Amino acid sequence: MRIELRNYSDNPAYDELVDADGQPRPAARVLFRHIDGLDAGELEARRQAVEAAIMTMGITFTVYSDAGNIDRAWPFDIIPRVIARGEWARIEAGLKQRLTALNLFINDLYNEQRIVRDGVFPLEVLSGSKNFREQCRGITPRFGVWAHICGTDLVRDRDGTVYVLEDNLRVPSGVSYMLENRQLMKRLFPEIFRAISILPVDDYPTQLYDTLAALSPRRDLHPDERPVIAVLTPGIYNSAYFEHSYLAQQMGAFLVEGSDLVVREDDRVYMNTVSGLRRVDVIYRRIDDDFLDPEVFRPESALGVPGLMRAWRAGQVGIANAPGAGVADDKVVYAFVPKIIKYYLGEDPIIPNVPSWLCMYDDEREYVLANLDKLVVKPANESGGYGMLIGPRATQAERDQFAELIRANPRNYMAQPTLSISTAPTLVDGHMEPRHLDLRPFVLQSDQMFVTTGGLTRVAMKAGSLVVNSSQGGGSKDTWIVEAED
Repeated sequence: MRIELRNYSDNPAYDELVDADGQPRPAARVLFRHIDGLDAGELEARRQAVEAAIMTMGITFTVYSDAGNIDRAWPFDIIPRVIARGEWARIEAGLKQRLTALNLFINDLYNEQRIVRDGVFPLEVLSGSKNFREQCRGITPRFGVWAHICGTDLVRDRDGTVYVLEDNLRVPSGVSYMLENRQLMKRLFPEIFRAISILPVDDYPTQLYDTLAALSPRRDLHPDERPVIAVLTPGIYNSAYFEHSYLAQQMGAFLVEGSDLVVREDDRVYMNTVSGLRRVDVIYRRIDDDFLDPEVFRPESALGVPGLMRAWRAGQVGIANAPGAGVADDKVVYAFVPKIIKYYLGEDPIIPNVPSWLCMYDDEREYVLANLDKLVVKPANESGGYGMLIGPRATQAERDQFAELIRANPRNYMAQPTLSISTAPTLVDGHMEPRHLDLRPFVLQSDQMFVTTGGLTRVAMKAGSLVVNSSQGGGSKDTWIVEAED
């Protein structure tokens, strides 16, 4: 191979593209044959061309720091992750199973709470949930669906097993980077896209539009009329603003802030336009529950729309994801998802959870406290990799501090083993080295279900790092679903 593979002889992790003998896996053979025909100089030139395109296209994300909010170019690695289509079919089925059960669970919690009465889901977990909204009790949204857009994080352990690491059901982000990654790779390797069949991801904006349009309360629209869909953004200083504007543009939707909307006496939502008020049928909200409606949640919020919850309860506007959907976006609730799937669907999970210990239980808490040097400890409701402890890489002082946090609020913490998550070759200084990664496919549900073919692969750009979040130094790769060679 002309492009050298380094540090693979002592790589203990499962590699997505390279087998234990240092040979390309069947799904990656065409890719490696092509890369083998390039020299390091040509590959580096293509990498630089992609970086220039990222800057020109303005593909950025925002990092919040003590020095202020910093816009950075999207970090991108040009060696894609490749998954065999046969394996992906099983993953897709598992994702659909999981979101179906989670939506049944959320709807049950806000109505009969059968799963609590039957002793399958503990009342103490529900009582301690920061994202359970009493204001949503008694509501059943259209199709019984609360989480219309879900970003499910998947990882693979050293034995090749794919696990669900967590469910993101509030305002999951990253899909715009998945779409842009594909466009960048088509520019970079058009000859490979002509040579093999790589399943497309470009239809996501259309699928998202159809998912949202199905939530429209107006059933009497003329066949030539389209529901009015608005993407509600906190504004240009939000870290995901690029995605908000990108998706609005791709769907032909309106990009609005809270001040652009008003709820009138008829409980309908209207948008201010240069020609007057225009009714809005569906809101794809990209702000948290707390800021949605100052009449119901935080009264000081300037990001939301006064009366929005009233309009939603009256069935005059669709909201995705629905307020209150975050009750299932909790890392303690995550531990009960296998039971949730069994309870509502009568099935075993197709994709397993990572084994977990809940600190709310005395025996499990004592095990966690005694093994902090071996475990990853996560708070229930943080995201972006913040607030967690990676025990083997923490100092004794950091572990002692976490022990105090766990004892003070056991319900808020859970722990998992430190997985040796899979790697993939990543271009570093003209050669390829293994870097750890995860995968976030996106699942849509309203009247139908749709799973992206692949998803956003996030990669730790630092050698040995397990942190893939872009806010903490991670980058991304394109994800190819292909027919594997025999």
